[in-house]
Amino acid sequence: MSLVFALQGPSAIPSTPLELILAGTVATWVVLGVLVALSLLSWGIMLAKSREFNKIEKAGAEFLRKFERAHSLADVISATGRMKPNAYTRVFDRAQQFLSDTKPALGATPDREARLSGSQVEALRLVLDSQTTSERQALGKYVPWLASIGSVSPLIGLLGTVLGVISAFLGVATQGAGNLGAVAPGVAEALTATAAALAVAIPAVFGYNFFANRLNRFDGELEGFGSELIALMVREGRI
Repeated sequence: MSLVFALQGPSAIPSTPLELILAGTVATWVVLGVLVALSLLSWGIMLAKSREFNKIEKAGAEFLRKFERAHSLADVISATGRMKPNAYTRVFDRAQQFLSDTKPALGATPDREARLSGSQVEALRLVLDSQTTSERQALGKYVPWLASIGSVSPLIGLLGTVLGVISAFLGVATQGAGNLGAVAPGVAEALTATAAALAVAIPAVFGYNFFANRLNRFDGELEGFGSELIALMVREGRI
């Protein structure tokens, strides 16, 4: 233990964080082990989500470019038929399914084809919102874990610090030495848990805020696409 090294003489006093950890108590090792596991988990989530967001944003940009050039639903179907499935194509496919399964409530007239009623348009909007929510939830999976890691890690580090300080002072009481040289290594060892906890929490919190903002932007783009789709149907005379 670090206190034992301190009492053995100046040459045995740990001088680096690594030496403090190696000479630490079992409680410190357990806390640091938990923090290392949380750090690996948070970085794994951030790397995986970064790749997933980049892939979806690239596919979404391609889809929206083709959608903006389209003048009818048939043009959209033709332009996106060869695209790999993504969030935007799934929202569009859901709208297509609704349109194919729904008989227009307003019959055809000499001037216009049969078209959807206001209640049917509202139902279509609900369908689009439902699919948008599903896509957001799928993309946002595991992102809340970053917030949990960011909030829990400092508490785990504080627990390790408290246990380390308790161990250091118990060692002082047992050895009968109360000078600064006897207490300092044990306190320094305890504070490594706090430093490690902050090293885990800070990237996790930054990562959560970063991906939460990207998720909100993605959600807004999907909602905007739903509105543009309804506007296209209005121009076609389907509504």
